Amino acid sequence: SIWRKMQHKNINLEQLSDIMAFRVMVDSPSQCYAALGVFHSEYQIVPGRFKDYISIRKPNGYQSLHTTLMGPGNHRIEIQIRTHEMHEVAELGVAAHWVYKQGEGVTEGKQFRWLRELLDLLEDAPNSEEFLEHTKIAMYQDQVFCFSPKGDLVALQRGATPVDFAYAVHSAVGDACMGSRVNGRIVPLRHVLSNGDQVEILTQKGHQPSPTWEEFVVSAKAKAAVRRFVRAQSRDQYIELGKGLLEKAFKESERSLTDAALLKVLEHFGARELNDLYATIGQGQHHALDVLLALYPDLQQAEKVQRQDAFVNTLLERKETVPQTRGKHASLPVSGLIPGMAMHYAKCCHPVPGDQIVGIIATGRGVTIHTRDCDNLKAVENQPERWVDVSWDSQAIQEDQHHVARLQVFIENAPGSLGNMCTIIGQSKANIHNLKISNRNTDLYEIFVDVEIDDTSHLATVMAALRSNRGVTSVERMKQ
Repeated sequence: SIWRKMQHKNINLEQLSDIMAFRVMVDSPSQCYAALGVFHSEYQIVPGRFKDYISIRKPNGYQSLHTTLMGPGNHRIEIQIRTHEMHEVAELGVAAHWVYKQGEGVTEGKQFRWLRELLDLLEDAPNSEEFLEHTKIAMYQDQVFCFSPKGDLVALQRGATPVDFAYAVHSAVGDACMGSRVNGRIVPLRHVLSNGDQVEILTQKGHQPSPTWEEFVVSAKAKAAVRRFVRAQSRDQYIELGKGLLEKAFKESERSLTDAALLKVLEHFGARELNDLYATIGQGQHHALDVLLALYPDLQQAEKVQRQDAFVNTLLERKETVPQTRGKHASLPVSGLIPGMAMHYAKCCHPVPGDQIVGIIATGRGVTIHTRDCDNLKAVENQPERWVDVSWDSQAIQEDQHHVARLQVFIENAPGSLGNMCTIIGQSKANIHNLKISNRNTDLYEIFVDVEIDDTSHLATVMAALRSNRGVTSVERMKQ
């Protein structure tokens, strides 16, 4: 165990504080603190090594006092002080004190919160990989401790935000969270909480989680809840799209579409209910004509191919004149998509208004918008059935709607160079969405900057302003 700790913490033997350790067992919490006073009066304490897990217990119920002393011969010695009851929990887990009230089915509250949260993660995660990801987040993060307005203590991961706090209080509070006050002051939901903060969550009935929360929440429970909401929202879109595709296919083949008929082929397509079938069609996992042929096998293969080609061409060539909407409010600035079809921008090429674009149908993700010169399109160049002819709809582009473009910038390694670059971007009325220093040597920084801009014209202005600065040696737009 000593060797594993040295490997995990990347320290040598001399830096370990618990090679020599003593555990003191007493009868009550007050005696724990009395024993601690005896040790601290006899030996010098090692600063920063005292931890009070009795006052602030760990989420799994563990309680103990930990302190490190400079013992005889100036050897570091770790002391653990706990009651016999605390020791049972530490050795056997919370099952050692699982209280079950006969006939009521009620267990103890706060000390089992971590177990209930683990069950919530298991319920929200769609697969084992995501469940393991969430549990690792929950287990291996440092903690901060915040208070509710009523004085209740809530343990959170380091870097937690008010949204994480809201979900730690209750899932319903997290879903309805629309604002927060920290220490009496209104703060953004992405505000990072500190030890001792008093957090008040502002809720609104009917409010729903935002998909953007996943970008800044750190707790496993919050991430799982946001992903669950996004999956449910996307599923509704796929269901509506799948219904529309089925209705169109059956109408063109002059066949009647009924729920009773579809129920006969659910098992064939691995669906448990009609909505499952609609969703798989909307996601592109199955084709509407496959359902038609499963119900009417008498259709000739040639007719199937002919109809499928015509149907696919109709989908790919269709242009919508009515502005499409994502969710309930935001207009889609892209035309050429079927209403209700899920759409997102490719993160490889970061398309912005003014670029020549194309849509690629991805199974389970709707349509991904790429620039036409994106290198990743080579992987699907032999699959024309997945390509959708789309274009920017200038009438649907809102003035306050920004798009992200990625720049590769080389600047001199000199005081003030990075600040000058950020100032130039701001003066060009663009905003830095993300920044990463990729490489640094004695002469240059290589930096990747994601900037929020309006269109390609705005992007050209930003790049020209950067190139005109002496400290900037090169600016290129990244599309891969």
